[in-house]
Order: sequence, then C-alpha cells, then structure tokens
Amino acid sequence: MAHHYSGMQACCAAPTGPVDRRRFMGLSIVAAATGLSLAGQPRPASASGTAKALLLSCMDYRLIDDLVRFMDGQGLQNQYDHVILAGASLGVVSEGFSDWHLTFWQHLDVAIELHHIETVIVIDHRDCGAYRIALGADPAPSPEKEYQQHRNIMLDFAMQLRERHPTLGLETYLMALDGSVEPVELS
Repeated sequence: MAHHYSGMQACCAAPTGPVDRRRFMGLSIVAAATGLSLAGQPRPASASGTAKALLLSCMDYRLIDDLVRFMDGQGLQNQYDHVILAGASLGVVSEGFSDWHLTFWQHLDVAIELHHIETVIVIDHRDCGAYRIALGADPAPSPEKEYQQHRNIMLDFAMQLRERHPTLGLETYLMALDGSVEPVELS
C-alpha cells in the first residue's frame, strides 16, 4: 500500500521502519536543503577529501554500468563527483532544458569548493533520446553526423566552462550503446 506524506513532520522526521525509494529520495533532498542528516542530526558544513574530477553524463539507464567501468578504467574509482542530466552536455546548453543550466553550474561550483576538482569529464552517448526531445528530430542520419552534432554541443559547453572556470581541465567523450568510448576532439 502506498503511503502519502504531507507537511514538514512527515518529510523531515527520521525514518522508522522500511523506507521506499520515493520517500528516501524526498528525505535526502530535504536533508540536503536543511543541513540535516537523514537521522535529523546536523551535518558538518564541508566534506573532507578531494575528488579529481566531476563527471557529467546522461541519465540513460542502459549505460550506467558502462560509465562506472570507464571511469574506473581511467583510474578514477571513487575519485569523482557525478552529475546526471538528460543529454549530458546538451542538458547544460540547450534552450530546451534551460531550467537545468543554473543547477549544473551551481553543482560544479559546489564540487570545486568541497572536493577541489580539477577536471570536468563529459560523456555524451549515441542514440540519445534527449537530443530528439531538445532538437525536435532524430539526432543525425549517420554516425559521422551524430558525432559532429555532439561535438558542436560540447564546443558550446566548453566555451561556457572556460568563461566560468578557465583553469579547469575538460575531457569529452562519446559513448556507444555497447559501452565503447571515443574521445571527442574539440580543437
């Protein structure tokens, strides 16, 4: 049976018993916004440690395991923050997703402040549904044109990153649905 919670008490009270995924996510969001842990205790103001990078990837569930394998293969296991937006770089620059722009840049600022990241790694992927939504059509008729379309979006992303954080490194990749990854050259 589904439970419906309302008001601050239900939202912020420490969970008792099993918590379904939706309630957990709601509690997590409230905890982050209020500075409390899920148990209702104050959290420290800053995180300890560092992360080498921030990964920006798409939300496509088909590729989550492949993304982790790729990052682990780069020697970054447990050493990166992860931001997930539909379309990855497209989600940051497309007018179709304009509400997400500020969210990404604020998240990046927090990652820099708390974890002292030095590099942003962007991994877009082929056959991306977000491209169809934002651009209103199938992404591209050939693999070469699809690559070029992702490259153009990533160039826009790179320009915005350089304006905001000129000292951060940037790596850009395009992942196929089989999990293989190719670098996207922006120069």
